[in-house]
Amino acid sequence: MLIAILLFALGLVCLIKGGDWFVDGSTGVARKFHLPELLIGATIVSIGTTLPEVMVSTTSALTGHGEIAYGNAIGSIICNTALIAAITITVKPAPVNRSALGVPVFFFFLSALIYAGVAYFSGYFSRFVGLALLAIFVIHMIVAVMQMKKAPVESQDLENDETGKSLGKNIFLLIIGAALIAVGADLLVENGTLIAQALGVPGSVIALTLVALGTSLPELVTAIASLLKGHGALSLGNIIGANLFNLVLVTGVSASLAPFSVPQSSMLFGYNSSLVLDIPVMFAVMLLMTVPALIRGKLFRAQGILLLLTYAAFCMIQFSL
Repeated sequence: MLIAILLFALGLVCLIKGGDWFVDGSTGVARKFHLPELLIGATIVSIGTTLPEVMVSTTSALTGHGEIAYGNAIGSIICNTALIAAITITVKPAPVNRSALGVPVFFFFLSALIYAGVAYFSGYFSRFVGLALLAIFVIHMIVAVMQMKKAPVESQDLENDETGKSLGKNIFLLIIGAALIAVGADLLVENGTLIAQALGVPGSVIALTLVALGTSLPELVTAIASLLKGHGALSLGNIIGANLFNLVLVTGVSASLAPFSVPQSSMLFGYNSSLVLDIPVMFAVMLLMTVPALIRGKLFRAQGILLLLTYAAFCMIQFSL
């Protein structure tokens, strides 16, 4: 048990450092080509910070633990929104660019509706569903790049291009970061499963809380760094982009390689708790974060506080089931 806990912690460290280096390398490469900050946050950085979820879920699905692949995607979205984004909104609410948010928000809810439809009506994420989700990912990336390239490059982005790191060093960080993420994901899944079994906790609950929090740490690090440096667009774009990629990239890759069913480890009101709690909470927290931003063009501290309370209640219910 102690060895499993230590290896689990080592896996988290590898994921955090690997995600950090991957983000540094990918943003460094992107800025060499003078891409706007919003494009970096919603695409490159989001892909980098979502890699832990991709690796954990894919490894889980391939080793027969589909409940972790399923729970990690939804759990990471809830964690990203109701904990990570909530902290940044509570500490420093800021104005947002409504036009820039439109595309990722639209693609998120489109993907979420498809995801929920599959979960409610078939309960099985087939290889076809996985490929369809990956197709949405590709379409989103094309649309996002086309939209963001039309936006003027901010002077701050051009200043940040001079980071002192060569293109070769950024590529090296990218590769090393990806390798650490792969190692960390393997340690996390294997030992997270052992800990769950030893404690008698269903794997889906571990995935929705502890593993989801662990794989969301790169988003937390990015959000805090962005907040401290005044890059609100990078932080918010990263959260929304990462949430979208959790649906279309994480689940898409996992289902394409190893199809899985919606887990039924616990019941709530006589129904699968995932269908009456997890998915509705996922929609609720994203609506709470994005609708006021799209209508008013800014975020409010009350949103952050309400999201944090929602996350606390969600975790308490999960561990009481």
